[in-house]
Amino acid sequence: MLPHERSGSMRALVRRRDGALDSFAPDALVVEEPLEIRVREGEESEPVRLLVTMRTPGHDEDLVAGILFSGGVVEAAGELGDLARPSDPRIAPELARNVVIATVASRPGGPRLSARRSETVTSACGVCGESSIERVAELASAARRRAGETEREGPVVSGGLLSALPDALRREQAVFSSTGGLHAAGLFEADGTPVVVREDVGRHNATDKAIGALLRKKRPIPPILLVSGRLGFEIAQKAALAGVRILCSVSAPTSLAVELAEETGMTVVGFLRGERFNVYSHPARIRGEG
Repeated sequence: MLPHERSGSMRALVRRRDGALDSFAPDALVVEEPLEIRVREGEESEPVRLLVTMRTPGHDEDLVAGILFSGGVVEAAGELGDLARPSDPRIAPELARNVVIATVASRPGGPRLSARRSETVTSACGVCGESSIERVAELASAARRRAGETEREGPVVSGGLLSALPDALRREQAVFSSTGGLHAAGLFEADGTPVVVREDVGRHNATDKAIGALLRKKRPIPPILLVSGRLGFEIAQKAALAGVRILCSVSAPTSLAVELAEETGMTVVGFLRGERFNVYSHPARIRGEG
């Protein structure tokens, strides 16, 4: 299991109402701050601002790696170089900690960022940071192509194994336990062993952090991904690009997520709560017995 970075919450004094009683008490808040991602192609080029995203601080480098991968800026771990904070002494420390400069390998045929423009996205965004409908279609096509290059069969797991995953995810949610306000994404081996769990105020960010953590370590992506929120197209696209074969959520999937899963050979499991769940695509990977 990859280690946690315990951060992302702060204390606040709140006025608490309980029936007719008022009191003041400390409470924990999820931290949400902007993160600016700058990218340079090769060591000698100047960094270009790619986007600003709202996120919960912690595992920022994992988040950047995941965003660059799911956004098609890099297609493999070998294309990802250094991830560093600005070293310019003129930049105030409180600003520098919210900037990551990513160095990526130059790609034959011209700059990989030429078709992209700088964006500002919220912690609720996934593909809403993309600059055009054509770009979203391009990413979906890449997910389908990547699925064709990987083993489409994947593991067959029991319903009992799936039912145990939400509790395993919850046990690794350190910040959620104190705030109740974070999403989580966890990657699991076919036997249910958790490999990495990441938290963030945005469920897309949590997914990018989990995938990015393994990308940075050049470790294979496990076959099972569980997310704590609604399962939309954006998360399905990220999962398909990473080679996930069983994509689970404690909430509902959307129609586009299921359509993409059907096309890429990915099993989608929704409303995974206790011993109950729905299988929306490629159900043969889920055995009925526990």
